[in-house]
Amino acid sequence: MIDRHETAKVLNGLVQTCKDGEEGFRTCAKAVLSPPLQELFEARAEECAASAEKLQSLVMELGDTPEDDTSIGGDMHRHWIDFKALVTGQNEKAILDECERGEDAAMEDYQKALDQPLPPAIREIVQVQYAGVIRNHGQIRALRESGRI
Repeated sequence: MIDRHETAKVLNGLVQTCKDGEEGFRTCAKAVLSPPLQELFEARAEECAASAEKLQSLVMELGDTPEDDTSIGGDMHRHWIDFKALVTGQNEKAILDECERGEDAAMEDYQKALDQPLPPAIREIVQVQYAGVIRNHGQIRALRESGRI
């Protein structure tokens, strides 16, 4: 098992992942015209925010300072979504493509975190959140592939 500081470092990485997801879904909600997609993206943004808050509280319990910002990569991805929406005329399939890419990155971040020897109670929380990321990814992929947006 890794020490408290290393555990907090892993969790802070996931906080950034969640903050990136929150902001990414909000960006996607603004980039689409479909009210059902806007609602879906806003709901996912709220889930990401709740996940970040949970992880931040765990970091504080470990006696460390929680991250409260997005990553540079996430910032760049959101700007790309804005640009793609502008260029494609708010093409919802193109926006879903970018959402799926964002969830691919989140899945990878959670997989890396779960590769670490986290304390059992923290591992369980991370696994539950990871299942949510997998669900989001699957839902977005299904919407994109169905063509029924």
